[in-house]
Amino acid sequence: MKTQFNNIYQNHYEKVYRLCLGYVNGDEALAKDLAQDTFVKVWEHLDQFKNKSSIGTWIYRITVNTCLLFIRKNKKGSYSLPEIREDDTNVVEVEKAHQTRLQQMYACIQELKETERIVILLVLEGLAQKEIADITGHSHQNVRVMVHRIKEKLTKCVTHGI
Repeated sequence: MKTQFNNIYQNHYEKVYRLCLGYVNGDEALAKDLAQDTFVKVWEHLDQFKNKSSIGTWIYRITVNTCLLFIRKNKKGSYSLPEIREDDTNVVEVEKAHQTRLQQMYACIQELKETERIVILLVLEGLAQKEIADITGHSHQNVRVMVHRIKEKLTKCVTHGI
């Protein structure tokens, strides 16, 4: 079982981490903690996995639940990215512009309803809409409509501000 877990961890850690990162608005340390919590749960319950879905779907569901539980417990819901330090030798204008766009996108994602946030973070991870439907419990058609509407909301938010 240890070898199986190590393979699962290696194959899914980066995706789980990025999903957590989206929930905590880019806070890397907190995302790492949540990813670690997720894999502790995966380890504890690996023997209960029944192959009703792919292992990736099962892990994403655990990740989403772990992140939502954290957010509800802390009742913060909004996180800010670490500030860029002004260091003339290391920070260039392109990096600052990228960081600003990233902060704006995370802020817009945080403004979404919980279900919308789950869906768009899974889309950003590259999951198929069918798999997102399995994870969220919505119909495939409903997920398709949601993705379209969420993208419209995010486009408006990013281009016009919050």
